[in-house]
Amino acid sequence: MTQLSYRFNDPALAELALTHRSAGKPNNERMEFLGDALLGVVIAEMLYETHPNASEGELSRLRAQLVNGQTLATIARELELGDRLKLGSGELKSGGFRRDSILADALEAMLAAVYLDGGFAACREVVRSLFQERVASIPRSSKDAKTRLQEWLQARGLPLPLYELKEAHGEDHAKTFDVFCAIAEPRPIGAEGHGGSRRAAEQDAAETVLRQLLEG
Repeated sequence: MTQLSYRFNDPALAELALTHRSAGKPNNERMEFLGDALLGVVIAEMLYETHPNASEGELSRLRAQLVNGQTLATIARELELGDRLKLGSGELKSGGFRRDSILADALEAMLAAVYLDGGFAACREVVRSLFQERVASIPRSSKDAKTRLQEWLQARGLPLPLYELKEAHGEDHAKTFDVFCAIAEPRPIGAEGHGGSRRAAEQDAAETVLRQLLEG
């Protein structure tokens, strides 16, 4: 398990960060919004330092590969946040503690809780500890996931992927989009992606499908 390298002065902030909207109010929706912004700033700083010759467009694509629903949910699982989530009865019954979108939101809210409790320097340190290895190992690419997936399929004369918007939820200032990407050949693969825009969710889903495709 990856440990969250921070001890809260006010544990109530951590509790609130793990309270899903399905459990009523107060909940972590506002903290998700703040945490998303804080995460974006620190990841941008890390990429700027790590890739001094990368263009603005390339840095943006690298950030999108790191700050996406699947990656955030993976980190949340490593931190075992799902075991500590406070959910409404409906979400509990449907296994909400395992859902990528809920776990990703909880991680963002937790980063906001660190910021509110200890300031930006503390939040920055936590983000850096969680993402250091991922930033160092992410491959540079001049093309986004949707483009790479499309070109891989086209080069082999295979049908293009299909993208379907499954759901858009949350307040207008912090909507989350869930998109499903599917390919039929060379073998059926489907994956769900999540993001703050439909395009970001499509990129997230395409990244997962492409990785599964290349892993064979």
